[in-house]
Amino acid sequence: MTQDRIARRALLAGVAGSLALVPFPTAWAAANEKPLTSKETDMTSTTFTKMPAPAWLLAFWKEIDDKTWGAGFDCFADDAVCHLGVADWHGRETIRANLRQFVDRQMTTHHDVVEYLDSPHLKVFRGFVTMVFDDKSIPTVKPTMQHFFYMDEKDPTKVKAWYGSVGPTGF
Repeated sequence: MTQDRIARRALLAGVAGSLALVPFPTAWAAANEKPLTSKETDMTSTTFTKMPAPAWLLAFWKEIDDKTWGAGFDCFADDAVCHLGVADWHGRETIRANLRQFVDRQMTTHHDVVEYLDSPHLKVFRGFVTMVFDDKSIPTVKPTMQHFFYMDEKDPTKVKAWYGSVGPTGF
């Protein structure tokens, strides 16, 4: 046999083998709840501008730090959602009430925003939150925080969705 014939046979065998395997991923996916690939999303580009944190954002954190729970929460739409760590809160008043319960019952906080990136529909920022616990046997911690605020399309002055994380607070 010549090298050309071997190469052609190897190529044909490879193509045939590949074609024979095509049904397997589909069959596997049909037998399992999780798809092989995630849902496709449209790709878009957004330009961010690094700038000082806006007054509305600082007012929100101040409400938490001062434990006043007032007008700083007006940055949220009435039907805003919050996914802060494992939280899944729906509605501005639910967000306010749950944060109040979490903070008031165990600690005093101080939030420092150290970087803020602005775009029309998404606000991204990071910083640190100092947590001083009411139980003095628990040491003060200063974990990092990262937050994504998606603004309401109908009223871009209001946060529609909040995705954030704080911590870890220890290892």
